[in-house]
Amino acid sequence: MHPNVERVAAALRAQGAAGEIVHLPEAASTAQLAAEQIGCPVGAIANSLIFDADGAPLLVLTSGAHRVDTARVAALVGAAKVRRAAPEFVRAATGQAIGGVAPVGHPAPVRTLVDTWLDKHEEVWAAGGIPHTVFPTTYAELLRITGGEPAEVGKDDD
Repeated sequence: MHPNVERVAAALRAQGAAGEIVHLPEAASTAQLAAEQIGCPVGAIANSLIFDADGAPLLVLTSGAHRVDTARVAALVGAAKVRRAAPEFVRAATGQAIGGVAPVGHPAPVRTLVDTWLDKHEEVWAAGGIPHTVFPTTYAELLRITGGEPAEVGKDDD
């Protein structure tokens, strides 16, 4: 098992999460690819996106059906500027690469916002540390295991 997946699985166990990590046959580096392989709506995919909020990492768990409104997020967290983080910044903050970032298993806690739209789904799926892994969870469990704040972070990606 990949070390990132082991760290995520250990973090899930430590937090008492119900879901187990599932290995997908193909990399699911986008919400659409993950949804197709899992057989769920794209909105039930919890994208783990790292942003640079005035130099600090910020994890936004957003529905796969949304694009993050960075101006809205900046206002929510009191940052002058929020922008998508560079790959090196993401890896430094999470120990994981873009495309497989999990909501847990990071070297240190990362401030987290959890998209309220995820609450529309009984089950949501999040990345498990690499692009080939995911795990099932719920909106309430995501809030609990990440210590995240519920937030409206974007708008429909119609």
